[in-house]
Amino acid sequence: MIRLFVALALPAAIKAQLALLAGGIPGARWVPPENYHLTLRFIGEVESWRAEEVDEALAAIRAPGFGLCLRGVGTFEKGGRINALWVGVEKTDGLSFLQAKVETALQRIGLEPERRRFAPHVTLARTDKAAPEKLVGFVQAHNLFRLPPVAVEHFTLYSSRLGKDAAVYVPEVEYELA
Repeated sequence: MIRLFVALALPAAIKAQLALLAGGIPGARWVPPENYHLTLRFIGEVESWRAEEVDEALAAIRAPGFGLCLRGVGTFEKGGRINALWVGVEKTDGLSFLQAKVETALQRIGLEPERRRFAPHVTLARTDKAAPEKLVGFVQAHNLFRLPPVAVEHFTLYSSRLGKDAAVYVPEVEYELA
């Protein structure tokens, strides 16, 4: 079994700027900068034959490149507790089109539809053990965060191995955009 997800890789310069935000919240588990990405679709554990089908389906996608703009910070909650801190991503027509193409391609090969609504973001930290007031203060202090647009020219199929401290993400295949 292999654990897969489809994402947009971020350039090193963007990762370096995002890494400058990390810190100052006791109990937060900060994502290592090499793991920053924008998930288009989490697939989960699949057999190797299914991974080959996923690759073929993704390779058939035709979509134009587009600009990606990171801006603002926010949190996700689960069960009334803040469990993640993220940088937002402007939802553009290009991003929405690509994400829909990925979703459709994966459903066509028999994967279950994604249940959650697409909320483009880059996770900065897992925060289940952080004080809510610290997280609220962080969001207020950084809510005007904005980076210049970056050109997106490909998307990537990643494998993921869960580790003791952080997951290890391996880019398996890159798919060019038109």
